[in-house]
Amino acid sequence: MLAYLPRPPTDTSRYGTFPQEPDLPADPGALVEDGGQQAAAATAKRGTPMPNYPSAPRHGSFVPGEPSLPPSRGSLTTQHHRGRPSWCPPPAPQEGGARLYPLHALSVANIPNSSRSKTSARSSTLPTPEGLQSRRCKLLEEDSPMAGRRQRQRYVTKVGKCQVNLGNIQDKKRFLSDIFTTIVDLKYRWFLFVFMMCYVVTWVVFGFIYFLDAWVRGDIGHQGDPEWQACIENVDGFVSALLLSVESQRTIGYGTRMVTANCAEGVILLIAQSIVGSMIDAMMVGCMFVKISRPKKRAQTLIFSKNCVISCRDEKLCLMFRVGDLRESHMVDAKIRAKLIKSRQTAEGEFIPLEQSELNLGYDTGEDRLFLVEPQIICHVINRHSPFWDMSAESLRREQFEIIIILEGIVEATGKWPCLAAGMTCQARTSYTEDEILWGYRFEPCMSLEKGAFQVDYSRFEMTFEVQTPAASAKELHELKELEQQEHSTLSLYWDHLLQPC
Repeated sequence: MLAYLPRPPTDTSRYGTFPQEPDLPADPGALVEDGGQQAAAATAKRGTPMPNYPSAPRHGSFVPGEPSLPPSRGSLTTQHHRGRPSWCPPPAPQEGGARLYPLHALSVANIPNSSRSKTSARSSTLPTPEGLQSRRCKLLEEDSPMAGRRQRQRYVTKVGKCQVNLGNIQDKKRFLSDIFTTIVDLKYRWFLFVFMMCYVVTWVVFGFIYFLDAWVRGDIGHQGDPEWQACIENVDGFVSALLLSVESQRTIGYGTRMVTANCAEGVILLIAQSIVGSMIDAMMVGCMFVKISRPKKRAQTLIFSKNCVISCRDEKLCLMFRVGDLRESHMVDAKIRAKLIKSRQTAEGEFIPLEQSELNLGYDTGEDRLFLVEPQIICHVINRHSPFWDMSAESLRREQFEIIIILEGIVEATGKWPCLAAGMTCQARTSYTEDEILWGYRFEPCMSLEKGAFQVDYSRFEMTFEVQTPAASAKELHELKELEQQEHSTLSLYWDHLLQPC
């Protein structure tokens, strides 16, 4: 469609991007004469050849002189990250008041005088052909399908964060039934706030009860009276009662403020504060330990390649990506899984958004269990059970899907403790969209033998190189191979029949 868009006219004085005042003649005679001159000039310009502005090639068209190879890494990267087509010139600097007119307005031949007088008041300068071409390129970028793909929302980010927000939850009491997990799942700023408020609130509450007891019994008004039998000694206000509460719950015991045996309520209050303080200590210390020992940060040293590649391995079309561990303390019992996120419509007309399907990464043969001491290339064989069975290099550009990779295992530093093995499981995630799959590429080796040991060069972790790969789908390759085998068997039977003696 880009090749058939109208080209910008040579006379661009009417379609400027800046406002300008109309040039009106002084008398009506000059207006008529000027109209005749414009008509003659327009007739002369129709005979002149139009400048041939470059146009983009059509999608899927064959370009002579170019080999029919799979798309290169540079082309896919350009399609995904490009800001404007490669055939467009760099944009010219514009001021803040510039306007962009629709594409059909750039090819209008004549405008009536009444409308011209209105539109000419909005024009100020004469745009150059380069400016018109840059505006045309910008309009083409906005209309191109790749612009919409760049704005498509990911299900999981490259760093493994799920882009799903839960809302309109009616029954929020369920979170209180599992208060331990709720507190652990809080962010650190809210977790520390809850941690401090649990202690501060209990200190203030019990301090107020101590102050109320001393005020009711009259201990505050008899300070310094040796004959008065106080229930709570040396408490003359709320601040001193608060200090008594802190000293009792934290077992500090400076000795100046204390609860005596002259009242039973003071003893009961001290016992109750000790029990409540012990429960808060057990809960908060447990939550803090689980919070800081969760190996979420361990996933930052588990890396994935930025792109997937598709090429042939053992005469089979395979989807491959690379994983690696940057730490010397390795993962124990590391397992890897892959999910395909793609919306589809059933035969009954039901639309299933973001349907999840499993990608086989060697579950049957045990290849999904990794010994991750050096970077591993994970392979998904595209067979008749794979969702990519019918996908070719051309149809890959039209697809919209997302591949979620999940790598999980036990941290080696804590895996020797059986009681903590379940709580120290680490999980790393990433995702690949259809624009991040390179057809016809392989990963370069990043391990070598140096000085009696294997050396891993992580600077080559992302590097790929192009290989000759058929652009057909795995289904088409399988059918072609079966056809060749059938023809070969038929030819063998024919020759065997000819060689038989009469």
